[in-house]
Amino acid sequence: MIAKRIIPCLDVRDGRVVKGVRFTDLKDKGDPVELASRYEDEGADEIVFLDITASIEGRRTLFEVVKNTASVLSIPLTVGGGLRTLNDVSYALSSGADKVSINTAAVEDEKLIRNASTEFGSQSIVVAIDAKRIADKYLVYTRSGTYITDLEVVSWAKTVEGLGAGEILLTSIDMDGTRLGYDIELTKAVSESVKIPVIASGGAGDLRHFYELFSICNVDAALAAGVFHDGIIRIYELKTYLKNLGIEVRL
Repeated sequence: MIAKRIIPCLDVRDGRVVKGVRFTDLKDKGDPVELASRYEDEGADEIVFLDITASIEGRRTLFEVVKNTASVLSIPLTVGGGLRTLNDVSYALSSGADKVSINTAAVEDEKLIRNASTEFGSQSIVVAIDAKRIADKYLVYTRSGTYITDLEVVSWAKTVEGLGAGEILLTSIDMDGTRLGYDIELTKAVSESVKIPVIASGGAGDLRHFYELFSICNVDAALAAGVFHDGIIRIYELKTYLKNLGIEVRL
């Protein structure tokens, strides 16, 4: 049985980790290098670093901060935000990222997914999907949740898999920061529609939410931010809890 991964997320703005609710009302949570190092010590399997305003501001990722963060880690680091070209992807990987996450650029230019996976290997390419329920369907959002597309989430997930993405980072905008639990309906629909690994994000509030996610949905990893930043959940405590309930994790 493949162990489920626990992944803290560092949403970075102006070089600082921030966290809000449904992508708004962002509050400072600390230094990304310090938090990344702490989470590795606590037992995190990977770290995701997202420069959340890069796409909105039309600039490249803060690669100097990426380098500093990567320098303290021995676990995998995924970097996203503002990656629009193969050169951007290459620079992120050479700055210490093991994987890159692309969202807005993937939607605006599907060829980037195929070209990047061909150039750097599909295992290096994560496509992030920010999803929100509109009426009776889930639609894809880009530019840090500020722009709605007409792409239906499950259909887009299948498309990016076909284009060579190695993994999907699925975030529920509706649940993000609410601490009410993961969007099980959304996550189940996407994870059952593709064969590549899915990371679920958005809504973790207590230990039970992680167990519910892993026991109901066929996801490979759970991503969370605020509950780790605020010390509500410690990663080792979470993994011990999951292990005792029969969920395979690395302790």
